[in-house]
Amino acid sequence: MKKVFNISGKLRAFTLAEVLAALTIGAMVLVAVMGVYSRAERSAAAITRKLESSQLPFEILQAIAEDIDRAVGSGADAKVTIDNKFINSLPTARLVIQTTINDRRDEEQTFEKIIWQTNYDRNTDSLVLYRSHSGIALEDKLLDEQKESWERELFVPVCTGVTFFKIQVPASADFQDSWRGNSLPNGITVTISFAEPFKKRNGTWDVPEEEKIVRSIAINRIRKIKFNIVKSQYEEDKTDKDEDEEQVEEESRGGQGENQDDESGETEGEEGSDEEDRVEE
Repeated sequence: MKKVFNISGKLRAFTLAEVLAALTIGAMVLVAVMGVYSRAERSAAAITRKLESSQLPFEILQAIAEDIDRAVGSGADAKVTIDNKFINSLPTARLVIQTTINDRRDEEQTFEKIIWQTNYDRNTDSLVLYRSHSGIALEDKLLDEQKESWERELFVPVCTGVTFFKIQVPASADFQDSWRGNSLPNGITVTISFAEPFKKRNGTWDVPEEEKIVRSIAINRIRKIKFNIVKSQYEEDKTDKDEDEEQVEEESRGGQGENQDDESGETEGEEGSDEEDRVEE
């Protein structure tokens, strides 16, 4: 007896509606995942920018301090020139660090000249910080790769978005906004900020004091510095103890001196009485 199989039945497949529904759900899941990833990427970028913006002012101030230290400690004659002014009501500054040497003909040559200055940028409505390096010293310590000879006189942009830049010389009671001459100041104060500025009554722009990054840099290293050494509590107690012991010793020495004086007085009195007895005899 033969078995007969029904081969007329067809295999069931996905309908067009099911395929469209699956594609729609997949697209929705993909869009949701991409949205989460995009938000996470933006958050990470914002944190990175914030960290970089907070570190950038300190890096700039450190670079200026290193340029000054190299110029002053190089052994050559160093000179510092400082100027402050307003450009489009924004505070700007210019710092020139120049060292000179004498050649074989005893003629003065510029060994190294470094300029830090800010200029106004119309595109960003802020200041751009520039730095230039020139002189017969070809090596620039700040750069990893040295510039060509024709590039030494060019100003290299360091950063943009600066809203406050000022360089001053501390005086006895106030600050000086300019410094010229062959003598070096004892130090300078550099202030920089990238914060949102506000307009003052006189028409100039300023930033809040808490948003200003300030650093004082020493220049004249041969100046006399007065140090006040604060004693610890242990040293103060030890000093008081030593003073008490010295006082006790002095008192004991004074007592011994008085006893010796009394004894010497008694001896003198006895010798005087003996002499009187001899005279009577």
